[in-house]
Amino acid sequence: MRKGYINGKIFTGDVDDPFAEAMVTEDGIIKWSGSAGEFDRSQCDGVTDLKGKTVIPGFVDCHMHPLMLAEFSRQISCLPPKVNSIAELSEAIKTARADLRPGGWIRGWGYDEGKLAEKRSPNRYDLDKGAADVPVVMIRTCGHIMCVNSKVLEMAGIDRSTPDPDGGEIVRDENGEATGVLKENARNAVVRLMPETSDKEKVDVLVDLGRLLLSQGIVAVTDMGNFGGLEAMPYYEKAAANGFKQEVAMYYLWGDPEDGSNISPSAETFDRGRQIRTAGLKLVGDGSVSGRTAWMEEPYLGTENDFGFPVYKDSTIDIAIRFCRENHCQLAVHAMGGRAISRVIDRVYGEDNWMNEDIPFVRVEHVTEPSEISMMKAADRNIAFVTQPIFEYCEIESYLNNLGLERTRKAYPYRDMLNKGVRVAFSTDSPATSWAVPSDPFVNIKSAVTRIAWDGTDCGKEQAVDAETAVRLYTSESAYAAGFKNLGKLRAGYKADFAVLSDDIFTADPMDIDKIRVEQTYVGGELAYQR
Repeated sequence: MRKGYINGKIFTGDVDDPFAEAMVTEDGIIKWSGSAGEFDRSQCDGVTDLKGKTVIPGFVDCHMHPLMLAEFSRQISCLPPKVNSIAELSEAIKTARADLRPGGWIRGWGYDEGKLAEKRSPNRYDLDKGAADVPVVMIRTCGHIMCVNSKVLEMAGIDRSTPDPDGGEIVRDENGEATGVLKENARNAVVRLMPETSDKEKVDVLVDLGRLLLSQGIVAVTDMGNFGGLEAMPYYEKAAANGFKQEVAMYYLWGDPEDGSNISPSAETFDRGRQIRTAGLKLVGDGSVSGRTAWMEEPYLGTENDFGFPVYKDSTIDIAIRFCRENHCQLAVHAMGGRAISRVIDRVYGEDNWMNEDIPFVRVEHVTEPSEISMMKAADRNIAFVTQPIFEYCEIESYLNNLGLERTRKAYPYRDMLNKGVRVAFSTDSPATSWAVPSDPFVNIKSAVTRIAWDGTDCGKEQAVDAETAVRLYTSESAYAAGFKNLGKLRAGYKADFAVLSDDIFTADPMDIDKIRVEQTYVGGELAYQR
């Protein structure tokens, strides 16, 4: 069935010809887009009048953790307006304790010391005030740090004599006692103890999440790895059978080299034509700026020797590269700090592109402080940078505390990246985002276009991009970075996945972009969401 759409401001995604007034779809594919004068109504079985609305390709969030985000929806949200202080967090834990089933754990997500009234991280004793007799785990907004109560430390066998693991830190107080805060690989001792939710619950929350994403115009996502070795694909496939519409590209979390034996996706799952597919491996190279675990070139503010630290071993990336080369799949490396970024780019720069198709063989995730030489090397070898404008916007307190204002303004240099020819993509990394609705694309775009944080701080306006560029980096460039096939543009041959907006994102006051809403989302040419 051929469907026509007229009287719209249709953003095609093409740099040279960015807008159309009409388009035609058939069997889920864009057959044509162009001017109103060229539109042939007689060739369509039905015509939709867009009534002047702005239409964009569906958003592609190419770095997020959907299973985690879905699961977090049933946990304590440690973010304003629900939780504004450690005292309120303790009370929320106390409330959750009253409803906890026998054998259950109390879990929460999103805490950020910069947003808490006490301006510090919670510790084991704060969590004990809410519940000392059952395990309690709170995940920091960055996803790389957790705070646990005394019960969990006891269960995990962590005490003052426990050494820090490679690539991790057990935070201790002035007396050498564990505070309950565990960074990076130190979390593993707890993760392996945590109970799994039922298969049915995992599927149900994914289906619910799919509806939320459709309401935000998101038509494709990546799953950037799940801690604990969870095999996620069966859950996505079951969710898809129950109405989950998004395409999903999965990246297996790669730990120590010996973990490779647990990663064995079947060959057919690498097919880019599948709704749910395997895209490659995810390797964690360092931590977060807000947690002071990103591996930086310069020390954190107020210190002389605190640069953060690396997470993986050289042997780990060597074996990961071998796996990706043999399977012709992508390698995605989390690298925020300059040292972590240089480390991975220098390592892969001399490698031949092992992909059989025109997509990046390596992606670098987050990319807070890339050096000029790292940007040039990435452009030269078509290494994609996948970054998140939302980070500075919503975590500005931590950035100012850890980097200072001037360094914060130089972080995430989108304009420099693009000028040097780097393929850049936008995403959210939700739920590792200090925002009430972490997957919201519009606050993310607002941050990229204004470079102004939620509290009004100038985060370096010279690195801002215009709205057209921001949408392109969130659609066609994100699809390219993750290898989604024929997605992200509204041109002939591309999938008819698009969103109709409440307002014109290209002419709106940049400070009001976060007020824009999705009125309709189409997937495969079919209406999948109606506001």
